[in-house]
Amino acid sequence: MAVSLRSWVANEGGKHLVLMLWLGANAWLFLNTFLLFSTGQQYHYLYKMLGVGVCISRASASVLNLNCSLLLLTMCRSVLTFIRGTHVVSSRKTRRLLDKSKTFHVACGIAVCLFSVVHVSAHMVNVVNFSSRYSDDFPALNLARYRGEDPKWIILTTIPGVTGVLLVLILLLMLISSSHCVRVSKYEIFWYTHNLFIIFYIILMMHMVGGVLKYQSNIEAHPPGCLRPNQSSAEQHVDDLEQLEDDDSSCKEDAHFEPHYPQTWLWVSGPLCLYCVERLYRCIRSSAPVTIVTVIRHPCDVIELRMLKKDFKARPGQYIVLNCPSVSSFENHPFTLTKCPTVNKETFGIHLRVVGDWTERFTQQLLPQSRMDLEILPMVQQRAYPKLYIDGPFGSPSEEVFNYDVSLCVAGGIGVTPFACVLHALLDGWRGFRLQRLYFVWVCRELQSFYWFAELLCALHQKLWEENRPDYFNLKLYVSQVDNLHSMSEERFRPLSSRMLVGRPRWKHLLDEIGKRNKQKRVGVFCCGPKGISRTLHRLCNSARSRGTTFEFNKESFS
Repeated sequence: MAVSLRSWVANEGGKHLVLMLWLGANAWLFLNTFLLFSTGQQYHYLYKMLGVGVCISRASASVLNLNCSLLLLTMCRSVLTFIRGTHVVSSRKTRRLLDKSKTFHVACGIAVCLFSVVHVSAHMVNVVNFSSRYSDDFPALNLARYRGEDPKWIILTTIPGVTGVLLVLILLLMLISSSHCVRVSKYEIFWYTHNLFIIFYIILMMHMVGGVLKYQSNIEAHPPGCLRPNQSSAEQHVDDLEQLEDDDSSCKEDAHFEPHYPQTWLWVSGPLCLYCVERLYRCIRSSAPVTIVTVIRHPCDVIELRMLKKDFKARPGQYIVLNCPSVSSFENHPFTLTKCPTVNKETFGIHLRVVGDWTERFTQQLLPQSRMDLEILPMVQQRAYPKLYIDGPFGSPSEEVFNYDVSLCVAGGIGVTPFACVLHALLDGWRGFRLQRLYFVWVCRELQSFYWFAELLCALHQKLWEENRPDYFNLKLYVSQVDNLHSMSEERFRPLSSRMLVGRPRWKHLLDEIGKRNKQKRVGVFCCGPKGISRTLHRLCNSARSRGTTFEFNKESFS
């Protein structure tokens, strides 16, 4: 499939530019540090003792410092939400880049893992060299207590060695638990092990304590390779003889060595302080429990929560993080808002699919002994609810729906939740946005799933019809499972029945049709659903388009 340069730049240009800058920064740090330790006069004797291993270990450490600091910055959700919500500060392109913070977080995490392997391997060589190349001339440089000391004993009896082992173990646990299969099947394992990052950074700060690597502090009085008292030039190495051509080559004093100043503090302390302040702010903000107004049971194992919290404000497309202590005190799970508080109605809501241990236990707390499989139409339960805390709201790509002249929202199953909030905003009469036309495509496996927001869709259709704006909202519903298929026969859902199709959408034909009707425009494409749909749409948005229409792809993610 041909790729349009204009479309590719719109969708991929920004993130590839950031990627190249990030790779360039990593490469520059690595090479600059490598050359410093291999050619710097202050590291002359250290380099002679340890060889290229010290260069690689310090170069990889510089890369690790950069990426460990970036990992913290990408975890500052409230800061990112504030930046993307300040339209004066950030343009739409910048906000779209901020939506890639999770992807960038993963990239930095992979870089930390890869360069940790390099760093550890180089230090293993260094430890062996410390033992085999014990220096009698410069005792201050030695890490080993005597020549031939067991390298394993050196590692286990020094602060950098012990903390290094602990850091590797923690990083290994976090890496394994971050795999897709663990996150999908056992999310709580991923959550608990990922929170070991707190211990990781504390140990990281201690890792450089001990002054293992030392530099020469008196280069002028003791030029590297100079003749020391009671030493002849025959005792010098061949590469040092070039420096002995005049009388100034003799040493005025013995070499003095000082521990290398820890660089990790300089890199990590700022982002760590910012993250701690943000966590404190979020802790204070989420300290008061919400009031659960209603719990509505929907078909296909979906629960709707309507909540109330004082001074809670949110924008369509944002999400919140839930914590229910009676289920788990430490687990927090993100859910997209399906309804935002307004001036007239302060309640807000979410829809959650009962999948996994946490949602099952949470549902049992809300609706004990419920028979969810027997319910077709929504049923309201009134009872005493467990304590529930929320953190947020946080920004997401769906906030940009209103910032295009034309937007296409594509939902797969429960992925409709970000767009439900957008539809509620249109129904509640939000003003001051740019959106002139909205295309909405919802694909579900089962027909009953459409009942989650059937009343909302019908109410919005009726509102726009009464305002003589029927073309503003273009709705298409697709049901992919044809077994025991029956239409939505209720009279009030007739507008949905006429827009329901069996099978899967023909995405290329759909985008061509939208491009034909919106010539020379930028169309925002928003997708939340299975990877197959998002990959297809992403590829089509980058493909060549006639009539000058550019499709800018934006993807939501629940993982």
